[in-house]
Amino acid sequence: MEMTVPRLTYREIADDLTARIRSGEYPPGAELPSYSKLADLYTVSVSTAQRAVSLLHDRGLIVGERGRGIYVAGGEA
Repeated sequence: MEMTVPRLTYREIADDLTARIRSGEYPPGAELPSYSKLADLYTVSVSTAQRAVSLLHDRGLIVGERGRGIYVAGGEA
């Protein structure tokens, strides 16, 4: 029987991704997974993944353009 994992909020996902960026798992210039892949990884809707990524953008941790990809901000931090 599969264990159920509580769904994360977009803020919790953003905090997890922030920790991964700061730890170097996603170094400067690295491409983050797509919204749909993030949604699959965290078992949330695509809109929740988009909100989490938007929060990372607001925090200045990522840069990106629609249709081109989302990347960890450069090495100035």
